[in-house]
Amino acid sequence: MIFEHQFETMTRTELEKLQVDRLKSVLKLAYDRAPFYAKRFREIGFEPQDFKGLDDLIKLPLTEKEDINRHFPEGFLACPPSQLSRFHASSGTTGQLTVMGYTCGDIQNWARLMARCFSAAGVTSADVVNVAYNYGLFTGGLGAHYGAELLGAAILPCSGGASHRQVELMRRLSVSVMCCTPSYALYLAEVAKDDGFDFRDKDTFPLRVGLFGAEPWSDNLKKIIEERLAIKALNLYGLSEVMGPGLSVECLEGQNGLHFFEDHFLAEIIDPQTGATLGPGQLGELVVTTLTREAVPLIRYRTRDITSIFFDPCPCGRTHLRMTRVMGRSDEMLVVRGVNIFPSQFEDLILSEKTLSPNYQITIDRENELDTLEVSVEPNPDNFFPLDEEKLSETLGVKIKEHFGITARLRLLPPKTIVRGQSKTQRVFDRLRGKI
Repeated sequence: MIFEHQFETMTRTELEKLQVDRLKSVLKLAYDRAPFYAKRFREIGFEPQDFKGLDDLIKLPLTEKEDINRHFPEGFLACPPSQLSRFHASSGTTGQLTVMGYTCGDIQNWARLMARCFSAAGVTSADVVNVAYNYGLFTGGLGAHYGAELLGAAILPCSGGASHRQVELMRRLSVSVMCCTPSYALYLAEVAKDDGFDFRDKDTFPLRVGLFGAEPWSDNLKKIIEERLAIKALNLYGLSEVMGPGLSVECLEGQNGLHFFEDHFLAEIIDPQTGATLGPGQLGELVVTTLTREAVPLIRYRTRDITSIFFDPCPCGRTHLRMTRVMGRSDEMLVVRGVNIFPSQFEDLILSEKTLSPNYQITIDRENELDTLEVSVEPNPDNFFPLDEEKLSETLGVKIKEHFGITARLRLLPPKTIVRGQSKTQRVFDRLRGKI
């Protein structure tokens, strides 16, 4: 079932006409009611009536996260405060908490988009959904909750934490769908094993699919989750500044790229250094323009997420463009001895070693005026024999050297030493740039 068939299967001509109509409305709303955009547009001599087609969008300036932090609420709110229904905020892991407002209409649209995501995962009213994203200011919990609720599914609103209790409730209530960060899914699998259970036992745990997001994760981690939990692991994407989870999702049929809901959001890919527009298939930074947001319309918002887009048809019948798995954030890219690295690239290399646990940490520091890179890993608890740290260090070190051209120091820690996150797990400790 496609939840909103009439919108999710539109032809490209129909979709672009809808985008132009909605973009004209959102530009007028931003110009008339959001002082930040009124000032920006006047500075470049632009008025909403000047907009004729999608090609005109690149004439408008980009919006940065710092703009929101500096000017919200007065500069960005496009509705009277009396029309606001709720506030949400980013998790704050990369700096200042970024707060956004929502009208009742925004919340309803959000629920519909999350219902689309669950529908793409094959979820129906017969399912029981465990929502282990955090509730509250973070958008993950309530966003997933309202989407599953709109589909008619039963919800177990566990949020993060109390993991042993979560496993027991998932068993007792026959949870069939899981919603959380990928790292927390793996942690729940560890907790279940400690408690004498196994998610692969479908007579005990009828879990069949998970929607995972809120942190970058690699294809290798996807495979490990699918093996350890015996489920389909689908990628869910969103960000709190634009709405929350629900901008795009993998479907069961394709599992090759995330369907991006173009009737509500306009996607561009730019070169993060120059701002130049990049074409389909080219890796760059995702820029999003909201088409239906009422409280806080955003024009050409820089997500800092590195991905690419493509228009290949999908067996599921959805016609919107798809985006590839987010590789990382342009503002969280690691620079070691002049080499640019995304943490997810390390993850793929580490997880290619089957003897290692999916839990790891990367530490960047400096000794004797040289950048140092240390990778801390744990053995896979299923190993029958102890690992040879020297041999493992040599094997993994060669892979890192061949892939990145830099030397890394390996630390093999005892099992379950590395801290597991209850929501987002911190993998990188960059002492050179204060990201610890």
